[in-house]
Amino acid sequence: MSAAPASELGQPSPGPEAPRQELPWLELSQITVPGRGRPRLDRVSLAIGGGERVALLGPSGAGKSSLLAVANGLLRPASGSLRWLGTPPARSGRARRRQQARIGTLWQDLRLIEELSVQQNLNSARLAAWGWPRALLNLLWPLDTAANRDALAQVDLGAELLDQPVSALSGGQRQRVAIARLLRQDPDLLLADEPLASLDPRLAAELLQLLLNQVTPRRALLLSLHRPDLLAGFDRAIGLRHGQVLFDQPTRTIGPADLEALYGGEQPDSGP
Repeated sequence: MSAAPASELGQPSPGPEAPRQELPWLELSQITVPGRGRPRLDRVSLAIGGGERVALLGPSGAGKSSLLAVANGLLRPASGSLRWLGTPPARSGRARRRQQARIGTLWQDLRLIEELSVQQNLNSARLAAWGWPRALLNLLWPLDTAANRDALAQVDLGAELLDQPVSALSGGQRQRVAIARLLRQDPDLLLADEPLASLDPRLAAELLQLLLNQVTPRRALLLSLHRPDLLAGFDRAIGLRHGQVLFDQPTRTIGPADLEALYGGEQPDSGP
């Protein structure tokens, strides 16, 4: 099942009533990842369906980044199982790349290629679909300018940036280019690893709304969030502590006692 075209994406629905599909977009069952002293993930199970906006909460070292690395296939667990849209990860390289092309990840460090142009960075999202001949041609002669222009417009950036190297952009522009790259990939599952952690409150709120707006009945979002005060746009929150799921519940039911138990007396970041 493919995601809806980016041009059809609209505003998010009010919250907990987002539709859920019977087939989970992402399913983790009894996932364990070893660590020093204690497991980074300890028998973690969760399922996320199409149309869901799910926040991942927890103190530093809780295992949030490890969970996202397992979810996108970069980290292989010691035990447990992973399924994407009902299918376990393929063993062969080509089939595995096709599966992972349906998963888009926004990292905190963005992982843009500084020396390349914005257009070439946006096209990097299409490499799994293109194959090597077309990918190499893109380095010499950037392709799909119209699609890239449309992706930039959706994150409120102008087409004049297409030929600019990423190194020439401001921090806010880079964040938006990284989201535009996700739009070019057109994934079914969006994963984001604390993408708002280093941003000022205004920019954090704007970029969070951009990410929430990408969710449709055919697309799901799992976002690691360092600020519980930004939960309002999410349907569900998963609290992770010491590598274990402490709670998994609708955001409207989360109260001070839940956050106190999750952070264990630590003060969660609530912005300046």
